[in-house]
Amino acid sequence: MIKAEEGFTLIEMLIVMLVITVLLLIMVPNVLKHNTVINNKGCSALVKTVEAQVQVYEIEKGKKPTLQQLESEGYLKEGTTCPNGDVIEIQSDGQVIASGSSS
Repeated sequence: MIKAEEGFTLIEMLIVMLVITVLLLIMVPNVLKHNTVINNKGCSALVKTVEAQVQVYEIEKGKKPTLQQLESEGYLKEGTTCPNGDVIEIQSDGQVIASGSSS
């Protein structure tokens, strides 16, 4: 008597692959959408950090700084580019803004 081999048939494997493909098609756009939201929130947080450092500089030095002064004097250690690609700027009135393709 020959023992039948157990395992998946080709049809069962194709059905599993179809289910996995459908799940991936549903998940990928949602992950990308959340990635954009996360990067925008990261940019908002960076703007607030720079605003705080501008205030600290003003208290210590008595004048409004430029980004170069904040970086060269150690008030900012990271770059001034947001995760979403926007660039942080300090306006002449001391207001910090993020400008670029995503604003």
